[in-house]
Amino acid sequence: MNLEFDAYDTRILAELQADARLTMAELGRRVHLSQPAVTERVRKLESAGVITGYHATVDLAKLRYGIRALIRIGRADYARVVKAVRQTPECINAWNVTGEDSWVLEIAVIDVAHLDSVVSRFCVMAETATSIILSAAREHQPVLPARREDVKAPVRRGSAR
Repeated sequence: MNLEFDAYDTRILAELQADARLTMAELGRRVHLSQPAVTERVRKLESAGVITGYHATVDLAKLRYGIRALIRIGRADYARVVKAVRQTPECINAWNVTGEDSWVLEIAVIDVAHLDSVVSRFCVMAETATSIILSAAREHQPVLPARREDVKAPVRRGSAR
């Protein structure tokens, strides 16, 4: 499905990603559209699957999770990892990836003992490597529609014409 996004759609997406609790009236004011017009655009973005949900962002430290970590898992049985991920509430994100690892998991745990407990569930499947997240320079960044002019052409070296 090839969707076309105009400046209004882009602004709507930016505003909703910054604050999904906006009323349609306030959203309309911010993007300079009437409430019915902005409501219709949001419905179209939802129907097209561009907007897939609305989420609350929580402070893990305030929920007493003192450590966030990434677990990289080597080659392992896909179904077995998926099952373990689904049975591990500490796993907040899981990506099946290319390269040396087959999975990268983001987990939130209370302390080092809890970290050891969670990592141990995955060590039995394959080789793992764990990194504790010290700080985040960027998270939950709004994503806007890609535009072809945003993509720079690669610089060709060594070819003379």
